Amino acid sequence: MTLIPKHKQLVLFDGVCNLCNTSIQYIIRHDKKDVFLFAALQSDVGKEIIDKYAIDPSKTDSILLYVPEKGVKSKSTAALRIAKHLGFPVNVLVVYLIVPPFIRNAVYDLIARNRYKWFGKKEQCMIPTPELQSKFIGNTTA
Repeated sequence: MTLIPKHKQLVLFDGVCNLCNTSIQYIIRHDKKDVFLFAALQSDVGKEIIDKYAIDPSKTDSILLYVPEKGVKSKSTAALRIAKHLGFPVNVLVVYLIVPPFIRNAVYDLIARNRYKWFGKKEQCMIPTPELQSKFIGNTTA
């Protein structure tokens, strides 16, 4: 298993999704405590975590949050756990964790199912700029 430093959390995202890429850029700009590393779900690291946790990519194909020694969070739970670290006002969204996951995930799934139609899709995964390269791990294969 790829080693992720204990003080870091890994955000796995759909590397060809415009909404996901925009979200990753937002997280990078607001990650003032340098909590997150990133990898595309299509990368070797993404595939490794998907395999290790037996995740069905057809059911969870947009965002995962991997925390060493704590495992994987997906869908709305992952998004809200990420938001918690991004400062005010976005961090306030964590209060939505009190909403039952089946309700939160219904909204999340609606957006995820339509993300290519609404926001578009790239032909290949995002390639980080040299300045951001240290925040990304794994080799992208798609």
